[in-house]
Amino acid sequence: MIKATNIVKKYGELEVLKNVSLEIAEREVVSIVGASGAGKTTLLQILGTLEKSSEPNKYDTEILINGQDITKLSDKNLSRFRNENIGFIFQFHQLLPEFTALENICIPAFIRKTNKAEAEKRAKELMDYLGVSHRMNHKPTQLSGGEQQRIAVARALINQPKVVFADEPSGNLDSKNAEELHDLFFNLRKEFGQTFVIVTHNEELASLTDRKLVMHDGKFQEEF
Repeated sequence: MIKATNIVKKYGELEVLKNVSLEIAEREVVSIVGASGAGKTTLLQILGTLEKSSEPNKYDTEILINGQDITKLSDKNLSRFRNENIGFIFQFHQLLPEFTALENICIPAFIRKTNKAEAEKRAKELMDYLGVSHRMNHKPTQLSGGEQQRIAVARALINQPKVVFADEPSGNLDSKNAEELHDLFFNLRKEFGQTFVIVTHNEELASLTDRKLVMHDGKFQEEF
């Protein structure tokens, strides 16, 4: 599902990622761990098309997601690819405060030009699956942290992406909600067949994944 070769990221003289390569199979749940500053989030953002690798032609960088080399796409095509193939779950949810839970979930579908009735039907199905259908018309400030995260998960899934990238998804949750979220990832993989790549400091979550990749100083240190 993902095959990346020679990812380099530089900010001036600072080299954050140093020729990082990895392969992740379809339906695999992989965690990326390491100390702060190791390059985990930068790698996740590049794999998720939110940032670009430095000088891909110079370093022979290739990033294949579902067979598409994202380093070769124009900005417009990259945005379309992201919307149709990738879901994101963030630590701080990134829900838009002026919209209801249902509206927040539907936004990626509307961007894809899915009609309103179809988008809302899919959103309601996801909310029901995630146990938050009773919060449909509530705005983010009216939701608990766990409910906000489940709304964010539904938003990530609305376009049925091939890959879901999660950056510290349980970092802002209490232990009960964190445990429920961890279980949810594996249930989602079973139910919908997505591939998950999770950056986390939570060793309990990392130990549950199919593989744990350890980053140190801009490259992978070891693999389990």
